[in-house]
Amino acid sequence: MKKVLVVDDEPSIVTLLTFNLEKEGYQVASATDGLDGLQLGLSESFDFIILDVMLPSLDGIEIMKRLRQEKIETPILILTAKDDPIDRILGLEIGADDYLAKPFSPREVIARMKAIFRRMEPRRQEESVLSDGSNLLIVGEIQANLATYQVEIAGTPIVLTPKEFELLIYFMRRKNHVVDRDTLLNQIWNFDFDGQTRIVDVHISHLREKIEPNPKKPQYLLTIRGFGYKFQDPTNG
Repeated sequence: MKKVLVVDDEPSIVTLLTFNLEKEGYQVASATDGLDGLQLGLSESFDFIILDVMLPSLDGIEIMKRLRQEKIETPILILTAKDDPIDRILGLEIGADDYLAKPFSPREVIARMKAIFRRMEPRRQEESVLSDGSNLLIVGEIQANLATYQVEIAGTPIVLTPKEFELLIYFMRRKNHVVDRDTLLNQIWNFDFDGQTRIVDVHISHLREKIEPNPKKPQYLLTIRGFGYKFQDPTNG
């Protein structure tokens, strides 16, 4: 049974989400205070976190930042105020996997959760098998298993968030091709935004910290100034 943490200062929302999540077979823990939510997130293991941005004691953005700093890669869905793109953008930049504006329906929350779980769990055979019949993508010393969502570098497993895994696979499938930021925003985040956002740059930075021997001098994920990014095999130099 998957375990979900709900953090929201509105008891009616907590009650509504808890009822519908339990009806779907999830185990639910909840908090209405930011510090309590952070403590739960740090002390217990969850499969998913639903996190409101506006909370007493500690806001949702800070909670998410601290969880990610502690290497807790649990998928997070943030709840934002209606028509407030700033919280949405900031949340995605820090490491949220999706966002939902209030008011929302519990069915939509559950649908978003299931979509994220599908990225993390083995997909249908035809989606996870490559043209050569395998389910492994290999570039240099990086090996990604499309069926188990496991990534290894030189045989050592690394832990990626769902978005980081999705981003890595997108690049590995397009080795040696330059991909611009707008394409990444659209393909990875389904996100259109008129203005400047660092969502892509922040996630690229996080991914480099996990896959590069020296993130400040990347060998795999290169910045092509004025164009975007290119993923390459440094062993084929």
